[in-house]
Amino acid sequence: MPDLSGAILSFWVLFFFIKIWRPKTIRSFGGKVVTAEEAQAADPPLLGSEAIRGWLPFVVLLIVVVAWTGPWSHLPAKSLYKASVAAVDSINHKSQPSPFNFTPLNGGTSILAAWLLIVLLLRPGLGTLKQVFARTFQQMWGAFLVAFFIFGVAYVFVFTGMATSLGYGLSKVGWEFVAIAPILGWIGVALSGSNTSTNAMFGPVQAVTGRLLHLPVLLLPSMNSVGAEVGKPIAPQTASVGVSTSRFVRSEGQVIRHNMSWTLVILAYLILVGLFFYWVFPNVMQT
Repeated sequence: MPDLSGAILSFWVLFFFIKIWRPKTIRSFGGKVVTAEEAQAADPPLLGSEAIRGWLPFVVLLIVVVAWTGPWSHLPAKSLYKASVAAVDSINHKSQPSPFNFTPLNGGTSILAAWLLIVLLLRPGLGTLKQVFARTFQQMWGAFLVAFFIFGVAYVFVFTGMATSLGYGLSKVGWEFVAIAPILGWIGVALSGSNTSTNAMFGPVQAVTGRLLHLPVLLLPSMNSVGAEVGKPIAPQTASVGVSTSRFVRSEGQVIRHNMSWTLVILAYLILVGLFFYWVFPNVMQT
């Protein structure tokens, strides 16, 4: 949703910008120089009904997800099944609960509900739906498997005390771990392809490390999550989906190599941001 809303806002900013400014040289696809008349003939204006139909999915998605997951909604917290087993902390050897909470009406389900509503409004043909499902499954089957396995490993990781042990070991680095925290998230998403999976795997580690080092409670988990987002452009899953409609299909390695240097620059900037909050505004990361 942040990506979608940011893209929509950027689109409208650009739309109004070109209403007051036009480039001297107009280029079409491939960099070919064309006149304004040629550009308009190649891409004629849309009718009002066509524009509404094109924007309808985004409008419906935003409205449904915001209404479903906003602070006024109790749907994401609805639980159909809860389970908890006792785990032994690997550091203090005390018993602590390891819970599992099945909440099927979460944010992902709101997107499914939005999709169903969009289908009812646009009424695509059965052949179109079959083609969409076939192409989506071809692109995403790996991500489906990774999601299940990563969350399974994450639960085992926490239950067996490996997260606590790793956090205890990382705490020996000292306060300097503030600079390492986003790198851990960056590595996690590069391996798993998912910010959510990375947080499930390394979030407890970051929390334990921060507690042992007496750091602001939200600092390390926040750096882990943002560092994971920075690593998205080099995640194989993300690259695979991103190039699925381009000429770089099966050439994801080129895209990843191109993105690598940029992610490292942003990662270095993020480390400076983390150190800034640690030294200057630590209270902001307390609650």
